[in-house]
Amino acid sequence: MDYKRLLEEAGALLEGHFLLASGLHSDRYIEKMRILENPELVEPFIDKMKELSPETDWFIGPTLGGAMIAFELARITGKKCAFAERTHEGRALKREFAIKDTDKIIIVDDILTTGSSIKDTIKAIEKGKILGIVVMIDRSIEDIEINIPIKSVFKYPINNYKPEMCNLCEEGVHLTKRGGKK
Repeated sequence: MDYKRLLEEAGALLEGHFLLASGLHSDRYIEKMRILENPELVEPFIDKMKELSPETDWFIGPTLGGAMIAFELARITGKKCAFAERTHEGRALKREFAIKDTDKIIIVDDILTTGSSIKDTIKAIEKGKILGIVVMIDRSIEDIEINIPIKSVFKYPINNYKPEMCNLCEEGVHLTKRGGKK
């Protein structure tokens, strides 16, 4: 599967000057909702995520994209799903999900950049054993320091810049904020 072509045809690969949820800047952006809004486009990603996932009892993802993916993976495998919602302290499993100490868990997410959503989701999980992490797209440049195996469907590294070290800021290029975390 040519995931890059799929993203290009969906209009999901953007160029410009973007403010990421992490606070970093980037000259490229992946508009994941161009994929997640269309079940036919997300299907090849979900199929590969299923293949990359060990046998599990639960798929858990951070809101919003990770929760959508967790639901679909749970639906097609007959397992359960949960989602970690944002709080002032990070994320929490707020809905009294019936996770047992012996349950096996796979954390899923849409886009991996710094790993902060995944790290917060790990902290929110109080029961069960996390077997791995599976993401739709890994745009990170460096390895993310998490002591749990991370697998990705599509590796597409994109440079990120601290605002004080951003060439686009120095050039006066308009900064665009996309996505849901505002």
